[in-house]
Amino acid sequence: MTTLKKGDAAPLFSGKDQDGNVHTLADYKGKKLVVFFYPKANTPGCTAEACDLRDNYARFEAQNYALLGVSADSAKAQASFKNKYEFPFPLLADEDKSVIQAFGVWGPKKFMGKEYDGIHRTTFVINEAGVIDDVITEVKTKAHAAQILP
Repeated sequence: MTTLKKGDAAPLFSGKDQDGNVHTLADYKGKKLVVFFYPKANTPGCTAEACDLRDNYARFEAQNYALLGVSADSAKAQASFKNKYEFPFPLLADEDKSVIQAFGVWGPKKFMGKEYDGIHRTTFVINEAGVIDDVITEVKTKAHAAQILP
């Protein structure tokens, strides 16, 4: 599972968002970047998490943060999710799981007694130099911004 830790260089990812725009780590040089991975768009926990980040977006911007959501959903599903809740940040449609694998958040999970492979809800806070400042694995979906912002 997540082998990346505080102090590691962030993976040099590249992925397309809900509109087909490509995002890379280099695009965010000079900004702090929050990359949050969530299992599935439009599910209760993922919606609560993304809405909490949306509701605190001005606070993130004021502190030079950019936000980027990532799941394995299709671009169409991500666009629907983004538009429905009016998220001001892009959502990567990582259907080939290249970004998910690069960050090491794909692996075995358990739900209601069943084991399966899936995305582990994890958030990475990357500083202006591309170094990971924090890895949050115990995400509080309804109060996630408070876990990130000082």
